[in-house]
Amino acid sequence: MSLHQVYDAVVAHGDMGTLLVYMAYSVPLVMFLYSLFSPASLRHIPTEGGPSFPLLSYKAARAYLRDATGILQRGYDKHKGKPFKVAMPDRWVVVLTGKKLVDELQRLPDDAVSFIKGASDLSGTEHMFGRQVIDDPFHVPIIRTHLTKNLAPMFSDVFDEVSIAFQELIPACDGEWVPVHAIKVARSVVARTSNRIFAGLPICRHPEYLNLVINFTVDVAKGRYALLLFPPALKGIAAKILTNIDGRINEGLKYLGPLIEQRMALAEKFGDDSSEKPDDMLQWIIDEVRARNQSVFEVVRTVLLVNFAAIHTSSSSFTHALYHLAANPEFIASLREEIETIVSEEGWSKAAIGKMWKLDSFMRESQRYNGINSVSVKRKALKPLTLSDGTFIPKGTVLVTPTVATHFDDDNYKNPTVFDPFRYYREKERDMSAVKHQFVTTSPDYVSFGHGKHACPGRFFAANELKAMMAYVVVNYDVKFEKEGVRPENIYAAMGISPDPNARVLFRKRESIVSV
Repeated sequence: MSLHQVYDAVVAHGDMGTLLVYMAYSVPLVMFLYSLFSPASLRHIPTEGGPSFPLLSYKAARAYLRDATGILQRGYDKHKGKPFKVAMPDRWVVVLTGKKLVDELQRLPDDAVSFIKGASDLSGTEHMFGRQVIDDPFHVPIIRTHLTKNLAPMFSDVFDEVSIAFQELIPACDGEWVPVHAIKVARSVVARTSNRIFAGLPICRHPEYLNLVINFTVDVAKGRYALLLFPPALKGIAAKILTNIDGRINEGLKYLGPLIEQRMALAEKFGDDSSEKPDDMLQWIIDEVRARNQSVFEVVRTVLLVNFAAIHTSSSSFTHALYHLAANPEFIASLREEIETIVSEEGWSKAAIGKMWKLDSFMRESQRYNGINSVSVKRKALKPLTLSDGTFIPKGTVLVTPTVATHFDDDNYKNPTVFDPFRYYREKERDMSAVKHQFVTTSPDYVSFGHGKHACPGRFFAANELKAMMAYVVVNYDVKFEKEGVRPENIYAAMGISPDPNARVLFRKRESIVSV
């Protein structure tokens, strides 16, 4: 079967498993072996998951795809404080373990290692979005500076969209329990709320535009795993066949193009200092694209890229946390009391959200316990390195740290395999630190958002959005699972960790809502 036929079959059947099976037979085995040969420069680093010899290393790569988290945990247990390597279908990855090496990794200078190139090698970003995203990732400083510093004035829009979206997406359920497809609702609320900030009203509520950004997110998530099965020489071709990024961007032009062109025309006429100039994500992207003499197409590409980053991670994070709440409804009363007390004093504001320590702890613990990916703190060596323990790292090596293994380390956490919603609340009460133990705070033992200067730049916006969403649910609904106390198992696929995509959460409108 040709790759075009594979793609047609997947589109017809919508089955990612079918895609993986067909691709495994469609791509010449010799190309797999080419990409799996262990270079002599890495043979001094122990291997986990299977043999590292040529030909046999293919088994290690297959094992990693099936059980990446388990393989990383076993490697962590054997080699803690030292590096080990794992085989992926398209490369070897060196895993650094222990606080000392994780801190050392995040402190390496940008001329020695690259976060952008490391993340791209593992996710296929360059092949799906183009080389310019790697060479000039201008959206990152936009998120890090403009978006983060505007969180307070933007919060009213965020909460307005959260409340309206939940009211529309969860049907009237006075006095009765109604099953809700959790991940579907989470994606819709995150898409609407994020695009209230990214593109504004009314586009953030346009059904077809929302379908585009949600489907785009799902397609990219599937595409990055599919690309793992291709050697570097074929990834570009495979990305064109198995994803339709340019087609999605052209579709996005229908909704965003007229608005972008209008704003560009106003900038040309009145200049960049006009008092009428909008102050939002779309405008910040337009300004950067104009400075580079690029087209409207590039604006839409960047908007969709930012949407992928926002929707994929935030909807999964919210669903993970919602599942914990539904499996343990006894947590609701304590969270509800805190939220209502603070909102009665502060109103719904960023300042109020910042004071909700129990809610913050609940969200951080969910992220620790589940995570989004099995690896974090991704870097690519730009030149040969020697780590402090004497391990030589050749140029071109991708370096990571294991997320779940780090978070389930007894040396890092007491009872790490227990979900303890107020773990960080108690720690914050003990030391009253203004920055430690927060949802967004990174450390060598908490790496969900990465660590160091290249930690996720959008985590501050995401945390405010997610906490606003959860606070709204806690105040306005009761939630549970049909089988009380039973949380659906997570889904593990290659490096990804996802909440059960089919689970339903029972919602009931809270019978006595305190006006806040």
